[in-house]
Amino acid sequence: MAKIVIAEDERDIRDLVAFTLRFAGHEVAAASNGEEAVELAEKENPDLILLDVRMPRMTGYDACRVIKTKPALVDTPVVFLSAKGQESEIETGMEAGAEEYLLKPFAPDELTARVGEILAKFGK
Repeated sequence: MAKIVIAEDERDIRDLVAFTLRFAGHEVAAASNGEEAVELAEKENPDLILLDVRMPRMTGYDACRVIKTKPALVDTPVVFLSAKGQESEIETGMEAGAEEYLLKPFAPDELTARVGEILAKFGK
């Protein structure tokens, strides 16, 4: 399946997302903040990147902006996972370069389905 980098500062949520995606057959690398996410994305060259919005060291928005400046990652889809569902938050995420903005909480099967749809859209 796909190689996915996830960044989430809440360990329980990070573990749940990683478990869900691994159970669906994906290879997952996890980071606990935005800075680690950028480093991991450069190292792993994933098919998809899932970012929380509010994280220490670097927000998901800032991490996305940095990722989109990297030639090897510019076409890698980025998806935000956030509890912040205000229109302005979603707009900021899309302007940062995200493909999609998924709201927490979400059901594991919903996450798996959306990830599958996004990967298919990008031919991954």
